[in-house]
Amino acid sequence: MNSVKDLHREAMRFVDEAESARHNGNTTVARERLRQAFDHERQAADLVAGDLCQEPTRSVLHRSAASLALECGALREAERLIATALSGEPPDEIAEELRDLLEQVYFGGKKGRRPLTTALEPL
Repeated sequence: MNSVKDLHREAMRFVDEAESARHNGNTTVARERLRQAFDHERQAADLVAGDLCQEPTRSVLHRSAASLALECGALREAERLIATALSGEPPDEIAEELRDLLEQVYFGGKKGRRPLTTALEPL
């Protein structure tokens, strides 16, 4: 089984590849890499989901995975990840960012707020 750190590192590598592909005009590859990043970050978040002692790592991973889900158009999955993060004890700043992200989910990402994953703009 992959470790949380390994999954997260791989997710960030896919984010970098997606950004590069998007910058080069290859939206197909960018979307594919973004989806791979989301899958890896979600797996990392799932590994720590039940361990409330892992804060703030737990809520940060869930926020990141939810943000990637939103960018991929997986609104229901983003909502689930946010709810899981908020069900723990996230630091106040992270909790506020999660609530902002939840607003984006509910309004289809059209609230004009900044994305929480700064490496990519929505495709």
